[in-house]
This record gives sequence, C-alpha cells and structure tokens, in this order.
Amino acid sequence: MNNTGPASGYQTYDQPSGPGGHSADRRTAARRTALAICTIADVAAGLLALWIVLYLLDANQANPFVEFVRGAANWLSGWAQDIFTMDTEGLRVVLNYGLPAVIYLLIGHGIAARINRA
Repeated sequence: MNNTGPASGYQTYDQPSGPGGHSADRRTAARRTALAICTIADVAAGLLALWIVLYLLDANQANPFVEFVRGAANWLSGWAQDIFTMDTEGLRVVLNYGLPAVIYLLIGHGIAARINRA
C-alpha cells in the first residue's frame, strides 16, 4: 500500500501544490537563503566582537590569529571607522567596532525575516 498520494495527507514531489509550482520547494529555498544570510551576519558580528574582546584583554598584536581577527574586523568596519573619537581608546574601539556588529545583525536578521515571510 502506497501512502504518498493526496488521500494520505502526504504530498509527493511531482505534484504542484500551488498556482506557480512547488511552494514547499520555494519555502525550503527561502529558508536556506535566510539561514545563509543570518549565518553571514552572525559571523561578521562575531569577528567584530572577538576583536573588541581581544583588544580589551590586550592580546598580543603580533600573534597571527590576532592579526587575522584584527584585519577582518578592520575590513568589516572600514565604513564606520572613526565615527566616534573619544579620548578613551577602549571605549572608542568598542563603539567603532560594536556599531557595525549591531548593524550587521539587525540588517542580516531583518532581511532573513522578510525572506522567511515571503
């Protein structure tokens, strides 16, 4: 007995479910796209946050890992460098790298939410 027909409540892959084709396939593609966008935003914000932590903990600037994180953070926040010019160096780093991190999270997750709703 085959339980994959319309009477069983399960939909087979060769049956269109809506006016434009396979809506389940489109929803899956949209969810994957949204997940990719969220992941990219999270990685960008994570690198920026990691640089803030490494800076505040006075990590060894000559270490290759610290150099990589600093370079990535500088690239990701290049558009926001020196928005804030405080005398306190630690606060300046937190704000100039933290603002792009928050913006990446808000924009990335906002776009992903819109894609999931569509």
